[in-house]
Amino acid sequence: MKTNTQIVLSASRRTDIPAFYMDWFMSGLEKGSFSIHHPYHRKKFIVPANREKIHSIVFWSKNYDQFIEKGYAPSIQAMGYHLYFQFTINTPSKILEPGVPPLSSRLRQIAELGNIVDPKAINWRFDPICRYQIYDKNGNLRLFDNLHDLDIIAQAVSKVGIQRCVTSFMNSYKKIHQRLKNLPHFHFIDYTLSEKIKILLQMEQQLKSYGIRLFVCCEKALLEALPEGSQIQANSCIPSEFLMNHYGGKVSLRKDYGQRVKQGCQCGVSRDIGDYICQPCLHQCLYCYGYHKN
Repeated sequence: MKTNTQIVLSASRRTDIPAFYMDWFMSGLEKGSFSIHHPYHRKKFIVPANREKIHSIVFWSKNYDQFIEKGYAPSIQAMGYHLYFQFTINTPSKILEPGVPPLSSRLRQIAELGNIVDPKAINWRFDPICRYQIYDKNGNLRLFDNLHDLDIIAQAVSKVGIQRCVTSFMNSYKKIHQRLKNLPHFHFIDYTLSEKIKILLQMEQQLKSYGIRLFVCCEKALLEALPEGSQIQANSCIPSEFLMNHYGGKVSLRKDYGQRVKQGCQCGVSRDIGDYICQPCLHQCLYCYGYHKN
């Protein structure tokens, strides 16, 4: 009997569906399709979402609280879909991530996800790494970064059984510059290549003590500059080969050339169903490439 090749549904790189749009998502699964706007020319098209077409669903989020509380995962699994979770947990910062819940809540969530799926199907993202200058209330210019809670998070994540951490350095998108016009006393400060190498090597050793391997997302030049002996590798955020090996079935192993392949993206092909404009992410992260709701 011939086995049809299935695809992966990505939900979503463009917004936080698990945190804000799960009613819409479940409605699409029940209908067997999603009506989506193209992210650039805005034309509508249909993405099939029936079980015959879709092998796995990759969820991306910074807040799985309602997703867990309302029991969405068991419902989706009962429909026959396989699940994989991207969970971004960074150092808490109200200026960088004003809409994200407290760290204690997110660490509880990732532990609960580890009871829903095999921890191998959960990817912890500490992403992006950034530093910035800001004037304090006394008018003094101070330098900050978002690296200081890495150990706390790594310790909690390792107890869940998660063995992967994915990171990258902040990219300076045009949308970010527009937001910063409203924050005249705030400035992101770029890292030099040598600074990035030093940070990654330190992270690699920190995480190694917790049994966690470090991967990078779309950092080809940086990866090539790392010294011999480093075990840091490029990541596949849509890990088609893993999904097929882990869950069985037949998944398309084509590379997704719609992503940043020249920068080192290793993702397998997927269909992303998020919408920057119609589904704005309410986390309002300062460094995000997505749109913010006014």
